Amino acid sequence: MNRNTQIFSAFFLAAIFSIFVVALIKNGGFNFSASDSIIETGEKAGASLGSYSKMAMLSMKPADERLAMPVQGVRMRQIADTWGAARSEGREHSGQDIFAKKGTPVYSATEGYVLRVGENRLGGKVVFVYGAGGRRYYYAHLDDFAPDLKPGDYVTTSSLIGYVGATGNAKNTPPHLHFGVYGADGAMNPLPLLTDRTTNSANEKTDSQAVEKSREITNGKTL
Repeated sequence: MNRNTQIFSAFFLAAIFSIFVVALIKNGGFNFSASDSIIETGEKAGASLGSYSKMAMLSMKPADERLAMPVQGVRMRQIADTWGAARSEGREHSGQDIFAKKGTPVYSATEGYVLRVGENRLGGKVVFVYGAGGRRYYYAHLDDFAPDLKPGDYVTTSSLIGYVGATGNAKNTPPHLHFGVYGADGAMNPLPLLTDRTTNSANEKTDSQAVEKSREITNGKTL
């Protein structure tokens, strides 16, 4: 690698890193407290900056071609394709609904870093994960979050994200996970990317009646 290439690469990585730092600050990812000591503040800043620099590197990798089923015990054959279905307020469904019992564990569908853990009007309790190629993964209507989950956490397909629920505008529907995938051009259908998890233990059974609801709801009642 010649000197000009090294300089260009350094500036390129610095630019990407700067973008993530700005995003981190805007999203409150530092999570500082007025009661933090100087040492604690430094540790938090170092940990957050370290995570976001790794995210910058992850963004340069190719996006995942396959995603692990995020809801424990659910198989691909149990999911009805609701991508693009009509929703309230003139919206179209920009994800897939995966039905399961309330409290069923939800795992990350891919490797990545947690961008946000919080709530919004439509999604209720939600988690955003940043993955390879700059894709964002959206887990909504959660009943609760995984213990101690926070922005900047590194996750894999073995990492617990939260638990299936019916929060947000799903409060009058059967419990389910709304799973969304967002790329450079906006929302994309997750279904062609999803695959069954390779192992399903005996305690990973799902309520088949709840799953069957996904084939009945097409009139815009869910997110």
